[in-house]
Amino acid sequence: MKPKKQAKIACQRRAAVASAIFVAVQFAAAHTVSAQVPALAEHLAAQASPISAPAGAAGASRSVPPAAAPALACTAPAEFVHFDRPLLHTMRGLDSGQPLIIVAIGSSSTAGAGASSPEASYPSRLGVELRAKFPGHRITVLNRGVNGEETDNMMARFAADVMAAHPQLVLWQIGTNSVLRDHPLRPHGDQLREGIEELKNSGADVVLIDPQFAPAVLAKSETTGMVEQIALTAKEANVDLFRRFAVMRDWHDVQHLSFDAFVSPDHLHMNDWSYACVAKLLGTAIAEAATRPIAAAAVHQDSLSAKSVVH
Repeated sequence: MKPKKQAKIACQRRAAVASAIFVAVQFAAAHTVSAQVPALAEHLAAQASPISAPAGAAGASRSVPPAAAPALACTAPAEFVHFDRPLLHTMRGLDSGQPLIIVAIGSSSTAGAGASSPEASYPSRLGVELRAKFPGHRITVLNRGVNGEETDNMMARFAADVMAAHPQLVLWQIGTNSVLRDHPLRPHGDQLREGIEELKNSGADVVLIDPQFAPAVLAKSETTGMVEQIALTAKEANVDLFRRFAVMRDWHDVQHLSFDAFVSPDHLHMNDWSYACVAKLLGTAIAEAATRPIAAAAVHQDSLSAKSVVH
């Protein structure tokens, strides 16, 4: 073979070998990177996640659960959860060491419509709150709510469902169903004054609870008038008022909670969270009004008067 031809063949062989080596190197590099990508991704995920598989758990996968929604804060302006008048009968009941009986009478939002269970209604939650505030006291909150009732229906039940229990405190939730049924305000106001006097004459403190701030209630033209009527009647009759409407309006308008956060899907009734929050705020108001110094002085003065009469 001629020298020139041999040199050409040798050159072609060296080129082929070099090409093969280049391809092999590229192939190996590509596979090395591919193998490193999952490992790198896994490493980065492990660094970013606070949750990792237990040591020694072969093949255990790492997953990050969705963050839990922050709990809603149960708050309201102080003026909405403060009673103007001391609860003297409740104070005496606590001082006596005898069982304290509270009757909650009203319609569906007392009965607990919209709650997941009877235990989630506001009267049930209120009992829990008050027993925590007054450990060692026997405190019972009786739920006397009936769906759909109005003021006159509740008054017809006073003797059997309220007075028969001899409560020191009556919580009377009124107004919502009258508004929903577009009934005129004046007859309701007359009934309300009559009912308050009947409850006061039974020897119980009285706290009124006005309608809920909910879309179905807000859609009615008489809602504002009903809320104002209840507030005026409470003032004239010298009884306390829990301003539920104002409390819930503050949740929505000031604290910017959506209605879905505190109203049931029916756009009318409250839900577990709002029942529990109302019970907490109401419990705080009751506890303060039943223990403030002016109430203690009145109880003490009543005791002295009773002793002077006996002797």
